[in-house]
Amino acid sequence: MPFQQNEDLKYFRFELLEDAGVVQGIFTRHGGVSSHPWQSLNVGGGSGDTRENIIENRRRMFQSVDRKVESLFDVWQVHSSRVICSDTPRPLNQPQEKADAILTDNERITLFMRFGDCVPIFIHDPIRRVVGIIHAGWQGTIDKIAAAAVQSMKMQYHCVPQDLLVGIGPSIAPDHYEVGDDVILKARQAFGNDASEILLKENGRTSMDLWKANSLILREAGAKHIQVSGLCTACHVDDWFSHRAENGNTGRFGAILALNSVS
Repeated sequence: MPFQQNEDLKYFRFELLEDAGVVQGIFTRHGGVSSHPWQSLNVGGGSGDTRENIIENRRRMFQSVDRKVESLFDVWQVHSSRVICSDTPRPLNQPQEKADAILTDNERITLFMRFGDCVPIFIHDPIRRVVGIIHAGWQGTIDKIAAAAVQSMKMQYHCVPQDLLVGIGPSIAPDHYEVGDDVILKARQAFGNDASEILLKENGRTSMDLWKANSLILREAGAKHIQVSGLCTACHVDDWFSHRAENGNTGRFGAILALNSVS
């Protein structure tokens, strides 16, 4: 089953990664301590929620998958195309670096990111034992951050793209993601002839299919094994935070990915 329940916490798991030797979870908004409008498992700083609530929510997430919070590596997500490879956790008293893709081959590290409509992408090389999380909104998608992550895996860890297992997680579906002329122009410049596959026109409006766009990017980069969750955050605000559906007055849900220890 794609969802797993641990006490009050409910999280999505990619079937493609079930037997791949990773700890994984994209957590719904259930099971935390935050009050309205962040109820309840909000891990998004800057949302207006208290720091104490966010820390407790994060602790519960890590505990539910049997990982120590001290193993965390995260970044300040800024809709960039920057990729960071790390072999050490981030000390909790030190500031985050700015990036939107994080990779590691260290089983002592737990990768962690936050989302609220943008696309969470999990990537794993079971041969070289590397994991990564990518944060891809429209800007990161147009800048092809997923391709940058694959390239970093090749350069840093000698990964072969055909070996990669990739999951495209819960995020906003195209029918809820209308875009303006500026995004349309950039998408056409970035995707060329493929732009017609990701820019969908209906009733005089244009929407963008972030799932299709990132699938195209990953396949062009050499990835062959890709699972798309097909879960829309804007359609299901009972389970997910959605910046667009909730007019920005919402939280962020968390995603965890780590290598299992090899005994």
